[in-house]
Amino acid sequence: MNYLDNAATTFPKPEIVYKTMDTFYRTLGANPGRSGHKMAVAAEKEIEDTRAVAAKLFGIKNINRFIFTFNATDAINMGIKGLLKPGDHAITTYLEHNAVSRALHGLEKRKVITVTKVKNSQDGFIDPVDIKNAITPKTRLIVMAHAPNVLGTIQSIREIGRIAREKNVIFMIDAAQTAGVCEIDVNQCFVDMLAFTGHKGPLGPTGTGGLYVGEGVTLEPWREGGTGFEPASLSQPEELPYKLESGTPNTVGIAGLRAGIEFVLSKGIQTIRKHEQKLTEKLINALKDDQRFILYGTTDISKKVGILSINVKGFKPAEVGAILDQSFDIAVRPGLHCAPFAHQVLGTFPDGTVRISPGFFNTEADIDQLITALNRIANEKI
Repeated sequence: MNYLDNAATTFPKPEIVYKTMDTFYRTLGANPGRSGHKMAVAAEKEIEDTRAVAAKLFGIKNINRFIFTFNATDAINMGIKGLLKPGDHAITTYLEHNAVSRALHGLEKRKVITVTKVKNSQDGFIDPVDIKNAITPKTRLIVMAHAPNVLGTIQSIREIGRIAREKNVIFMIDAAQTAGVCEIDVNQCFVDMLAFTGHKGPLGPTGTGGLYVGEGVTLEPWREGGTGFEPASLSQPEELPYKLESGTPNTVGIAGLRAGIEFVLSKGIQTIRKHEQKLTEKLINALKDDQRFILYGTTDISKKVGILSINVKGFKPAEVGAILDQSFDIAVRPGLHCAPFAHQVLGTFPDGTVRISPGFFNTEADIDQLITALNRIANEKI
């Protein structure tokens, strides 16, 4: 299989991820606990070691403000619903994944908050001035993707973060498509909350992710229960990370996440990014001047991650995806990509696009194979 669906989840994983998870479950597969038996203590140490490694990925100074979650959706919901109160106003964009859009819409539908969606440019960028102009006295939160999953366009989070800080508004980014692929420092970019998933750029397993909660942010927990901390109290502990980490964690997944992040850091984020850029640029150059194809968003590879959404004239995205899969053994992602508003503004709703997303383990030969296949489809020579 020529796998080009890395924006959904990276595949394959580094060999060290498989080995780490296998070894963990065979030797340390106990429930973590600070005051338990040796295996429990060792499992707890694995969690804390991973917390430190993940914090390093984002320039987080206080590792206790890094919260383990089960994915980016979990982290986004934890941040949005733990922060916003009745009467608050939130600002977002039309490019967001449903993890953001639905969480905000649910609160808005129940008349808890009001929401403003900022429009993007034709090539897929949010103007920080538009964000600034949308701020009201009741604005509590600005939440947006660092790079939206349909277009992969890298947004000006540092400039927007500075505006948010000046206006005393919490700034949250969805880094699902940029963690492990773009260098991110939460301090330099004035980020108050960062949500990410472990199974994409960090090259870890599914069921892992995290939420950074900045020093000026207090969240109410959206799940309560066992934390291994203050077990006699009926109240959730106030101390982070325990306040937001109730329940048995995905410890084996967290061990795999550490291995994935360490692999990323050992290779170098810039090295990984340049490789994905090279492959994406090769594809763009092959298609951009061909009238049989429609490319969405900027084609300036310096301003996007390794995501390209296209359509083949005369074919629905689902048809192209099925043909690539069944006739050419190539995996891509057709459809709406859980981002219906983005497709509405692109004019690709309700069918969506064909999203192609090379990863670190893809080669130029993979892209050549895809280009050949797309040309055959466009020529109806299947």
